[in-house]
Amino acid sequence: MQTQFTPEQLTHPDIAAADAILRKCVHCGFCTATCPTFVLTGDERDSPRGRIWLIRDLLENDDMPGDVAGHHLDRCLTCLSCTSTCPSGVDYMHLVDIGRRHADQRRQRGVMDRLSRWLLVSTLPYAKRAYVMLMLGWLAKPFRGVMPKAIRGMLAAAPKSMPRFDPVGADDQVFHAQAQPPKARVALLAGCAQRAMNPEINAATIRLLNRLGVDVVVQKQAYCCGGVAHHTGDETAAEKAMMATISAWANADRQNALDAVIINTSGCGTTVKDYGHHFAGHPTMAADAKRISEKAMDITEFLDRYGLGDVDLERSQGLTVAYHAACSLLHGQKIKSAPKDLLRRAGFDVRDIAESHLCCGSAGTYNALQPDLAAGLKARKLKAINAAKADIVAAGNLGCINQLAESQAPIVHTVQLLDWATGGPKPKELAQRISREN
Repeated sequence: MQTQFTPEQLTHPDIAAADAILRKCVHCGFCTATCPTFVLTGDERDSPRGRIWLIRDLLENDDMPGDVAGHHLDRCLTCLSCTSTCPSGVDYMHLVDIGRRHADQRRQRGVMDRLSRWLLVSTLPYAKRAYVMLMLGWLAKPFRGVMPKAIRGMLAAAPKSMPRFDPVGADDQVFHAQAQPPKARVALLAGCAQRAMNPEINAATIRLLNRLGVDVVVQKQAYCCGGVAHHTGDETAAEKAMMATISAWANADRQNALDAVIINTSGCGTTVKDYGHHFAGHPTMAADAKRISEKAMDITEFLDRYGLGDVDLERSQGLTVAYHAACSLLHGQKIKSAPKDLLRRAGFDVRDIAESHLCCGSAGTYNALQPDLAAGLKARKLKAINAAKADIVAAGNLGCINQLAESQAPIVHTVQLLDWATGGPKPKELAQRISREN
């Protein structure tokens, strides 16, 4: 793609970075076929190619308003499916970040949009606040029909039922391996919304790692990856969370070397793995951010390299699993086969889902901020999942699990199935299903 930036414009770091990315795009259109929003709307501006044109025009023309570009950039899920099909290696993820930042500088969001984003950034990154917010949303869910549209979207994303609050991450703690001395030592991101919505994911992760001889370090200071604030446009809040988390893990690594930083919510994993890029050139954080990014691993990525240990094949015998590939894992982290390979090693019959490259519509806060598009993608994904006719659905991201909770088969995190297959308790979702069928 040709660009016409002036020498003065190119002195701005954002413009210089965008120029290098834009020049790689050859307008081939491969990205349009795999873009979820373009599949739904058919609007070129809702495709990666169209958004790239909008970003270029916005950045080249200093006087251009940000409303149109901002509108279509808001509608982007940042699922990164386009990056899996792009033959030119266009760094769409960082280009969209630049485009959104500059569009927001040139427009005024509506009152309800600003309120929704403020609520999300003020609550979700803080586990206790998130739990209170979700409980209020759960209680108000029956009345969402009379609420403003922006609030209806947030209420629709509330869980179907309220679990107990996850204590993991409330204090600094080391969960020791069952056999000492440990074979490895890792840090675990306890998460923010995940602690409020699904405590079983952290519990299963810790049990499985301890069973395999791994010490698990959890630190209160690492309270959030920063992804929620980053994707809603609050860079100040995002960097506050990122810097706190980086410092916590870097200090832990200096005190007693960490073999890995484990993430069991793939959206967070994509963010953490980008810390090195985000803080490149930072006077105090660059080195630590790079080191943490290099140590970050999805739980299935770690297990695929480390090994799964002893498996009780009687538990998984005859059970089919439809594997839902979370976009942040498949496209963001390029982890494609490891989760399915692990499930097969654990004895499950794994089935692929049609259109597995398309997003389910969760995408962090997307289902709260863009409820109409998210609902369309959710319906499409549920249809594909149900057509697989599996006993269980597995996914590697909390948002996907919550978004697809209405699937005909129970949906659980991949690590819960691996924990069960290697000696842990049966996930309650499976126990309830089997109880009903018997």
